[in-house]
Amino acid sequence: MPELTLGELARILRECAGEGESADLDGEFADVLFADLGYDSLAVLETAARLKRVYGVELTDEEVSEVGTPGRLLELARRQIAATS
Repeated sequence: MPELTLGELARILRECAGEGESADLDGEFADVLFADLGYDSLAVLETAARLKRVYGVELTDEEVSEVGTPGRLLELARRQIAATS
């Protein structure tokens, strides 16, 4: 399993971006709100689903709906990975 880094999360977010969504993840984006990056909730849900498939990360619907930034999503996912290791 690859290490879940901010760069890896950026790659997954780009792949999960739908038509009409931006993927402007240049620079420091960890604390930028998903809405300001141009992502809607479907992209965040798909990203969470991919984290589950690839990393075994089990985030609740509530956690996913409350995740506001890529950094927070990364923090929750890493915590879940550490708990299952």
